[in-house]
Amino acid sequence: MTDPPPTEQPRSVLFACAHNAVRSPMAEGMLKYLLGKRIYVDSCGVMPAERDPFMVAAMAELGIELGRHKAKSFDELEDGSFDLIVTLSPEAHHKAVEMTRTMACAVEYWPTLDPTHAEGSRDVRLDAYRTVRDQLFARIKRRFGITGGPTV
Repeated sequence: MTDPPPTEQPRSVLFACAHNAVRSPMAEGMLKYLLGKRIYVDSCGVMPAERDPFMVAAMAELGIELGRHKAKSFDELEDGSFDLIVTLSPEAHHKAVEMTRTMACAVEYWPTLDPTHAEGSRDVRLDAYRTVRDQLFARIKRRFGITGGPTV
């Protein structure tokens, strides 16, 4: 799947997944890291869960600190108006499409594997998180037309 060419950047982006514990906070942290405060970025989940220590460890390897991330639901968002919602799981996509029936907002679905299902040793599991992290990082850079900066 290819991303639309970056034209006018959205002023606000919401990343959403099932639990706001792994994929969406990773994406939020990456876009904030790459673009700073140039756009408003947030994340949420359909049913929030506790922050995942493997997610925190994988992101720390890039110098992105997410140890204080607090998962939240769509209903707990401080700002309910976004230019773009990027959904990373089927559950989040359905919820976002439902939300956008009453607001003008673009929704993009980026199906992203859930690394919490990986089994094996700590290293094997952490590698699954790194794979998801690296795929999201590359996609975010492509989608938002970000060149240069760190690579993974």
